[in-house]
Amino acid sequence: MSRDVPIHSWPGSYYINSEKRWENGTLSLTRTTVCFVSNQSKESLASFRLSRIVEIKMESSSFIFSTLTVLEEGNVKHWFGSLKPNRVVVYNVLEHFWRERLLSPSSEAQRAEAQPSKGRELISLVAGAQKRLEDTGRVLGHQGEQFDNMMQGLEKIDSDLGVADKLLSELESPSWWPFGKLPWKTQQDAKADDAARAAAAVSSSAARGSSRNKLITSIPAVLSKGGESDLKPGCLSVLVSSLEVRNTNCQLLHRFERNEIDEIRVHSPYEITVRQRFIGKPDICYRLLSAKMPEALSVLEMQYKKKIEFTSEYTDFKTTPVSSPRDTEGKSWTEGLLQTCQETELPLEVPAGELSQLQVHVFQPSVSQAEAQELKQMLMQLKNLALEAETELERQDEALDVLTSSTDRTTMHIEKHTCRMKRLL
Repeated sequence: MSRDVPIHSWPGSYYINSEKRWENGTLSLTRTTVCFVSNQSKESLASFRLSRIVEIKMESSSFIFSTLTVLEEGNVKHWFGSLKPNRVVVYNVLEHFWRERLLSPSSEAQRAEAQPSKGRELISLVAGAQKRLEDTGRVLGHQGEQFDNMMQGLEKIDSDLGVADKLLSELESPSWWPFGKLPWKTQQDAKADDAARAAAAVSSSAARGSSRNKLITSIPAVLSKGGESDLKPGCLSVLVSSLEVRNTNCQLLHRFERNEIDEIRVHSPYEITVRQRFIGKPDICYRLLSAKMPEALSVLEMQYKKKIEFTSEYTDFKTTPVSSPRDTEGKSWTEGLLQTCQETELPLEVPAGELSQLQVHVFQPSVSQAEAQELKQMLMQLKNLALEAETELERQDEALDVLTSSTDRTTMHIEKHTCRMKRLL
């Protein structure tokens, strides 16, 4: 397996300046590089890092042919033509990843360390807090189920009281009135019940709306509805109870409610598809590509455990080593260490036992980039858990208000029916 799995590929042609001709092949975008491979010779005709790109433009070749040009450091210009589905789509994707430059911020080799660092300690603390919050969420869920059972019991009691009210009305009606309850009493009772239910519904819907619209995270993305021929820049917003797809002007394109999403397919750590199925009409499907998608995936995996699906392409990405950020700048980790030692005037060879605390701190950074990225994702998950717990608490608070009002109303009806029965005796 190759070191870098392509995030996206497009068929097209590349202009070979030395031979003054165009060569057909495939343009591919990986985590850190852009490369073009010939279809005929299977050789790489162009390969350069995202960090070395100076400019990406859409131009015309010979004032006729539409092309995409990439200017590299050293004033090296690459020409790409006949791109499919079109050059606008390729431009939007390349420009997005070049602008973000946040792909794979660390190497897997830096993740494992001989001794636990400050970053590892922080991660263990956050993991413990996350576990406690998950346990709290499960307890809240069980408590919410108990409240729901109590609501169902009160509804059954209310239904039985309605039957009792009907029977008592028939007993109280005069012998010359064979239709049960008198009409003016029926209208008064119905108006009172409707007013009480309407007030409760308005207050509960307002409280639910304020809790459900809380934002967890929002990332820039390149998106398309349905196929891949109209990839355009936009953003994806992850809310407590929904997903929102917006364009560059922050105008809402579509809102996926949490219970309406049927499938989230993960093609790679940077590309997902969200689908909502319908019966009798076409499905609503959005394909989203983003350099910051790993941040959103950590939240989506928790919110949509049963609806998220990982493809074989995602497995290839996970099994491929991640490029080091030092590679993107043309330096290895060792070269960076040597430069640090030279700037701090520390000798490369120091006898054992003569390292000061300052020198040890220089050689061993407290938190690595890999640990910082992992902490960021864990904190995002903690934020999601906290917002869900807050939403559940608000829902249970509303349920308690409804239970209190329903209990008072039921108690009042029981006392009223008791007095009516005493008058009949």
